[in-house]
Amino acid sequence: MDGLGELPLFSESTSWDQARPVLEAQSLGDGLPMVPPSEGRLAMMLDGVAPERSLGNMPPLFGDLSAGAAAYQCVLAGCSPGALPVILTAAQACLEPAFNLLGILTTTGTPAVMTIVHGPIANKLSMNPSTNCLGPGNHANATLGRAMALVMRNIAGARAGVGDMATMGQPGKYGVCVPEGEDGSLPPLPARRGLAADSVTVLGISGTAEVLPIGHGDRPEDILAPMAAAFASARAVASAGRERDLGEQFFLLPPELAQQIVKRGWDLAAIREFLFAGPAIARSPEDIHPIVTGGPGVKMTYLPLWAGGTLSATRTIREFRS
Repeated sequence: MDGLGELPLFSESTSWDQARPVLEAQSLGDGLPMVPPSEGRLAMMLDGVAPERSLGNMPPLFGDLSAGAAAYQCVLAGCSPGALPVILTAAQACLEPAFNLLGILTTTGTPAVMTIVHGPIANKLSMNPSTNCLGPGNHANATLGRAMALVMRNIAGARAGVGDMATMGQPGKYGVCVPEGEDGSLPPLPARRGLAADSVTVLGISGTAEVLPIGHGDRPEDILAPMAAAFASARAVASAGRERDLGEQFFLLPPELAQQIVKRGWDLAAIREFLFAGPAIARSPEDIHPIVTGGPGVKMTYLPLWAGGTLSATRTIREFRS
């Protein structure tokens, strides 16, 4: 099949035990069991998209981001049909210069590519925007994140000791993908950026950190002050004593806290202005991005972006058919 290069295909009846040595010989695995790619499974994933269609070359080894190669990763990861437009759009977003994919994938630091899916397509794919949305248990969250990680490994070439030089790495390198919630407390990120609802955002994150409100957590200031401290602390510990360029800040805000903030009369602008008012942590208030998602509870999640230099990229999801 065009667009696959030397990637192996198997019969529909091939078991994982049979496919495993072939895939491992070509370093195509991530250490976990996979779905053996077959022509039938690839055809279902491509769903009419020409496999040879190329969207560019991905550093560090500049592999061809073809639809066929991306669909192959989706099959390996166990994605359901319908995943390919999300993965192709997200992978192409990673090629934006300011995202700095080369730096993210080759640094000795810990960054991983995180994907946020926005809009009704998240429901269509049966993603989990609620309890444990960053954890295990949901097929779409898990396999979409894994497919993106395999794109970085098998197309971009970020394999340990070759393109990926991380001293430690992090669990997020197996894949991390979450949908933005739709509770209506704050404008979704695509709307803030003038894009269609069905969009994806890619982030180069150095990990995650749990952040809690102080006191009773019923005032916006009590909810947000610890997050401001987290921003400043991350900037201090990740800068290696050097003056780093100011960039963006992202954090996940559970609906319970988002609703509490809005109930007190604060909007997105007020949240941003409060967080921006302290030590220098972002280029501007508009570069601070609360993302409402998650289940019941008051635990926020800070997503520190790689200190080596990266900016998020958001793109409207395309179908990629001719």
